[in-house]
Amino acid sequence: MRDLTSFIAGLPKAELHVHHVGSASPRIVAELAARHEGSTPVPADPAALADFFAFRDFAHFVEIYLSVVDLIRDDEDVRTLTYEIARELARGQVRYAELTVTPYSHVRRGIAAPAFCAAIEDARVSAARDFGLELRWCFDIPGEAGLPAAEETLRIALTERPEGLVSFGLGGPEIGVPRPQFKPYFDRARAAGLHSVPHAGETTGPETIWDAVRELGAERIGHGIAAAQDPELMAYLAEHGIPLEVCPTSNVRTRAVASLDEHPLATLVGAGVPVTINSDDPPMFGTTIEQEYAVAARLLDLDEAGVAELARAAARASFQAPAGRAAVLAEIDAYAATPVQA
Repeated sequence: MRDLTSFIAGLPKAELHVHHVGSASPRIVAELAARHEGSTPVPADPAALADFFAFRDFAHFVEIYLSVVDLIRDDEDVRTLTYEIARELARGQVRYAELTVTPYSHVRRGIAAPAFCAAIEDARVSAARDFGLELRWCFDIPGEAGLPAAEETLRIALTERPEGLVSFGLGGPEIGVPRPQFKPYFDRARAAGLHSVPHAGETTGPETIWDAVRELGAERIGHGIAAAQDPELMAYLAEHGIPLEVCPTSNVRTRAVASLDEHPLATLVGAGVPVTINSDDPPMFGTTIEQEYAVAARLLDLDEAGVAELARAAARASFQAPAGRAAVLAEIDAYAATPVQA
């Protein structure tokens, strides 16, 4: 008989909130650390990375994340990293993923923007051919780097405009990084046809989400769990169909939520807020997309049909072309309808 874990393992999925560097497997991180040994604090032993990735709080997470970013030093590193991330995603039966990429962090470390974009595009094409996985890009502003980073991220997005680019985002710390200051950059990105997907309401309150919606024109919200504190906001998100990209284990690992049992996912779903389930930075947080679906199933008391509907919600909330979205939805339907073998 098929149990829920097995069902989740084989379920076709779309992932909408997963970070580029944060998805590097321990094997790839260790290989890069060994390549740059002596100039990085990142351990070259995969077994030691679990302790290295034990985060005290969100600020410590950002510090560690940037030390891994610093391992990516040329366009071949970028291409290898991206292709290997695709391999890992495909193992989780992910058919479509919108990878959050922070070109500013790499360009300021000396990788030319055209070379960076060419590297991720080469990996994207190879991933479709080799793994049957469609990758798309969200170019995000590292909020802690301020308006110069916003200007440069937008310039790269609009000048290079890689074929896989679908959206414009904002990541990094929320505390001390007000969302309204980025409005001009999101206005220009949206005018150029990019979707708006800022992070908001992970480590700050509902007002950050209101700012993301009102000032940045957010079509989806990265995390957004603080919406559970504001019934008016939840009603607004539900009425306007603005999905949240929820990453339960991440929220616990960065101390945004004290424990999974205290996670507000059920409150959000109960209020009719559209949610998608995602892994954020899976190796760093010791999770996988399958584990996140299992967590959501437990928190929401879902059976196979309910879990399949979570997968459909992600496909519907994606920025895929209609034909691609329909194909993923059809595959989910076919899988969910397959009888359990005795």
